[in-house]
Amino acid sequence: MTITPFAAGSYNTTLNTQRLLATKEKLDGLTTQLSTGRVAETYGGLGAARTTSLTAHAQVARLDGYAASITGALNRITLGSASLQNLSKVTSTTVSTIATGLTNTSSSLARDTTRTTAAANLDLFVDTLNQNYAGTYIFGGRATDTPPVASADAILNGDGTKAGLTAMIAERKAADGATGSPGTGNLSIPATTTATVTISEPANVTGDNGKAAADRASFGFTLGTITSSNPTAFSPTVAAAAAAPTVTLGFGTQPKDGDVVRVSVNQADGSQTFVDYTARTATTGATNEFVIGADAAASGASLKTALGTSQIAAAQSSSPLGVTATFNGGTAASTTLTVSSTTPPQNGDTITVTLGLRDGTTTTLTLTAKTTTDGKDPSVFLIDADPVVTAQNLQQALFATTKASAGTTLSASSAVLAAKDFFAGSKSDVFAPRRVDTAKGGFASNPAGKTVIWYTGDESLADPRGTATVQVSSGQSIGIGAQANETGIRNALSGIAALASEGFASTKDPNDATLSATDRTLALSERSRYTALTDRVRSVLTPKQDDQGIAQVATELSLASAQITNAKAQNGATRAQLQNTLDGTDTISTEEVAANLLAVQNQLQASYQVTSMLSKLTLVNYMS
Repeated sequence: MTITPFAAGSYNTTLNTQRLLATKEKLDGLTTQLSTGRVAETYGGLGAARTTSLTAHAQVARLDGYAASITGALNRITLGSASLQNLSKVTSTTVSTIATGLTNTSSSLARDTTRTTAAANLDLFVDTLNQNYAGTYIFGGRATDTPPVASADAILNGDGTKAGLTAMIAERKAADGATGSPGTGNLSIPATTTATVTISEPANVTGDNGKAAADRASFGFTLGTITSSNPTAFSPTVAAAAAAPTVTLGFGTQPKDGDVVRVSVNQADGSQTFVDYTARTATTGATNEFVIGADAAASGASLKTALGTSQIAAAQSSSPLGVTATFNGGTAASTTLTVSSTTPPQNGDTITVTLGLRDGTTTTLTLTAKTTTDGKDPSVFLIDADPVVTAQNLQQALFATTKASAGTTLSASSAVLAAKDFFAGSKSDVFAPRRVDTAKGGFASNPAGKTVIWYTGDESLADPRGTATVQVSSGQSIGIGAQANETGIRNALSGIAALASEGFASTKDPNDATLSATDRTLALSERSRYTALTDRVRSVLTPKQDDQGIAQVATELSLASAQITNAKAQNGATRAQLQNTLDGTDTISTEEVAANLLAVQNQLQASYQVTSMLSKLTLVNYMS
């Protein structure tokens, strides 16, 4: 360290120098403030205001981040909502097209227009559900990098190795007895040599290992009531009441904790529903679970116990878990109609047969006894003096009418049910679309890998909105996710695809008087099938009050958009307040700084002048 030697007058010189340097430093600071508009270039230069500035800057940065996320989210959700609203309109238009076709069912053009329109709408659905925003597929849940929905062609026709909807519909129609021989919906109506006609469900066959019982649990007509307007002439008698078979459940391998089994259960109205049960090493108290037993057989018994009194129709699982459902016993419903030998039938007497379908609906066949008939109406049968001949005529009419109903009403029901099964399918093996088991009866226990999976997006969350979220504030995030397999969308797809897959063979007007009997029968059948199919599809496309529809999904996204917009506005107001705070701490007043700068300049100039004058002062100058 060097000690500056003291000399007389050096203190004042040093003090003046320090003052000049401080003033110059102040001048430089004011000049910098004026050029940058900031109070200081470091937070330390803000003094006590630095904490306020740091906090405000951090909050503004967060709000700017939220704003960037909100902009992308709003664009995405706006596109998704608009797309769904368009699909909702398309669905409504399809319903209107159906209504138009139903008012003109004699026109083959109206029927074909409905089919071609449905095919075009299916293409539109697929394209819309494969929409992407900035490389993100909107309707795939959290799987956003690939299109979530298969092509319309693959959906209808398969991909070469796996079946599509058209094949599934044909398979289901055959299992229901709507096609093929005898084509009476699996009901047996044998020819008679007596005065008694019998109609029955498929009876158990010795050695078929429960195939008949399994088929009876899931396919074809169910025999309901038979009534007569003249019971003394036509006497219906229940020969055997329907009774469900005993079902034994088992597993190929012992289940592990978390394994899932899907069980098809028959409802009271004849329809079926899926119930999914989860295997647990110990009960957790949750619904739809069963405790794993000591071995595979015990686990199967445990699952059966968990199902309680439910009427099991089928069960399926992944492999190698290999759930099995074995059907034993049960009773096929059977009813006889006896033509009286003492009380002759009267012209106009009717017999009403009620048949149940697997979609929970019923259809009614009405047979009319006549003393004369032109042979054009299969539901009319001729009364003969011989009751045996009358019974034979009744059997032929009952057979023909049941066959006609199977080819129309049951066929339509089969198509819609197959479509629902197809679109209920999932890429998870246990939830693969149900397939008919032609060898063992009923549905296959392991249908995985046999059918095109139409939706390959994410399905891991119960709430599709939660598959994508946007953070709009420190304490609020909003779900904006969507999945193409949501119930409302899936139902619309199943209805439209069912329409698109069904062609109609007859192009003739059944009212054409020049038609042959065969052509007229076919034209009438196709018209009836169109009516039955479109009536069911219209029901599928029109959601009930408590059911989710496409419009509801669109509404949920619109509500999310409104929430995001409100958050954006609130964030904007908060940011404006924070900016005011920053303007008060970080930003200078130009006028004030300019005035201070001028004052310092004048002070510095004066100081320089005085210093200069003092530096020239000598004893001679002082004394003179």
